[in-house]
Amino acid sequence: MILTVTLNTALDITYRVPGLRPHASHRVTEVTERPGGKGLNVARVLAALGHEVTVTGFAGGATGRALQDQLTHTPGVVDALVPVTGSTRRTIAVVDTATGDTTQLNEPGPSIAPTEWSAFQEAYEDLLRSSSAVALCGSLPPGVPVGAYAQLIRAARASAVPVLLDTSGEPLRRGVAARPDMVKPNADELAELTGAHEPSQATRDARRRGAHAVVASLGAEGLLARTPEGDWRATPPRRVHGNPTGAGDSAVAGLLSGLVEHLPWPDRLARAVALSAATVLAPVAGEFDRPAYEELVGRVSVTGVAAAA
Repeated sequence: MILTVTLNTALDITYRVPGLRPHASHRVTEVTERPGGKGLNVARVLAALGHEVTVTGFAGGATGRALQDQLTHTPGVVDALVPVTGSTRRTIAVVDTATGDTTQLNEPGPSIAPTEWSAFQEAYEDLLRSSSAVALCGSLPPGVPVGAYAQLIRAARASAVPVLLDTSGEPLRRGVAARPDMVKPNADELAELTGAHEPSQATRDARRRGAHAVVASLGAEGLLARTPEGDWRATPPRRVHGNPTGAGDSAVAGLLSGLVEHLPWPDRLARAVALSAATVLAPVAGEFDRPAYEELVGRVSVTGVAAAA
């Protein structure tokens, strides 16, 4: 079983409008709602790939109940979210169907009490006993210690469970120091972590800070990986246009599924890039266009990168 952790879960709401204009009223042509937050997006993609997945994190209030109700209708995903008093947040994506551009509005998460954080840690350590790998994803809600991911990484390592970290800012900096098996920042997050704006230098610096492997997302340009087994650049065969929300989460699902299936790194990266591109072509985060994925995965270019002197 793969475990995904989403401490700041959300109910993702997507509005589609014919054209988004500032200071104007808009008629929404389509509304969709999905359980959201990065780890939940990862879980849905993993389940679609045939993996058993358990999701944990926090859920509370009417929004949390709506999120959990939808999870019951998600095949292959087991709900192990921990209840809290505060209300789960919502995220609003407004998709301009004329241009394909997306405007994202993210609410803050609920305030987590110390007792709720302690209850989560106990539940998490219990779940690790039956986990083959764990993904720690997204932002921290108010009240959760900034070093939370570092604590969860150390617990996973103590249980000999491989752990992937996908977050940003200070939680990423502290998490990397706890020596996760893999981190997957984007270029901006990597630059903030290391101070280096050139991806090759930044990925090397991130590994020196403690990450076992670093896979940097370069947007439409694919992925750059620095690992103990070698360094690679993976690029999609063509650019795709659509809604990029959740593309990075699908890349995480590709990397994590490849890890538990013991795929070589080039195959993991090809899967991650193809899933990411196929997600851009899907209507909402946490889903991917399967025919596009199957067409793209064998055409992703994965080339070795010379190690630094």
